[in-house]
Amino acid sequence: MSTVTTKDGVEIFYKDWGPRDAQPIFFHHGWPLSSDDWDAQMLYFLANGFRVVASDRRGHGRSSQVSDGHDMDHYAADASAVVEHLDLKNVIHIGHSTGGGEVARYVAQYGQPQGRVAKAVLVSAVPPLMLKTESNPEGTPIEVFDEFRSALAANRAQFYLDVAAGPFYGFNRAGAKVSQGVIDNWWRQGMMGSAKAHYEGIKAFSETDQTDDLKAITVPTLVVQGDDDQVVPYAAASLLQAKLLKNATLKVYKGYPHGMLTTHADAINPDLLAFVRN
Repeated sequence: MSTVTTKDGVEIFYKDWGPRDAQPIFFHHGWPLSSDDWDAQMLYFLANGFRVVASDRRGHGRSSQVSDGHDMDHYAADASAVVEHLDLKNVIHIGHSTGGGEVARYVAQYGQPQGRVAKAVLVSAVPPLMLKTESNPEGTPIEVFDEFRSALAANRAQFYLDVAAGPFYGFNRAGAKVSQGVIDNWWRQGMMGSAKAHYEGIKAFSETDQTDDLKAITVPTLVVQGDDDQVVPYAAASLLQAKLLKNATLKVYKGYPHGMLTTHADAINPDLLAFVRN
């Protein structure tokens, strides 16, 4: 397997497909998945002449199931380790959900200072802050995330089936076209990872305030969101992202769920390509 070892000794698995002289696109996956969640996008952009790269976050997929470092700082540093190992330049970083938080921290603290990033895309992303607070009244109450932790600790396998079969892809909506293969693949990816990493990752994606990260980003950034997202409240996320970013374009898809990159790849991929090529 292709791996890079971080400064704190963690092996990060990555995929690197396509011509080495083509512009690279780096994909950052959501919780609790792996780089496999980007299959539809990686194959699409590969067919359109790009070099496509994706990694498994520490404790996820095929990367090391280490005890520590399950926070946005380490997630971003690990992504940087892959970028530096491959010496990627002029990169477009695309992140979904927790991966969007990873992109924001990476671009602000590594990509821009190193001059390696060209553009960014935040898809159904968690910044600036998911948690409901006095200053973020549209956020999600802490009790919801506590329920996530309790369900994961009690029966992770069943919890992951319930998430994939329900709110993640909007399969709990009346008239939804349910795909058992999509549900099984989400479960497969989740169960490959570490329960500890996933448990602690809930705090990372829900309680990390990334307002300063968004304010620091100056590269062109596309913010993409479905307005039927049952995981990330889009009014508290995408609208604030577009407001805080210096060079943002916002696109909201009517009726699309959190996992729209899978359920509506045929509509979203061409829009991503248009932004990348523009």
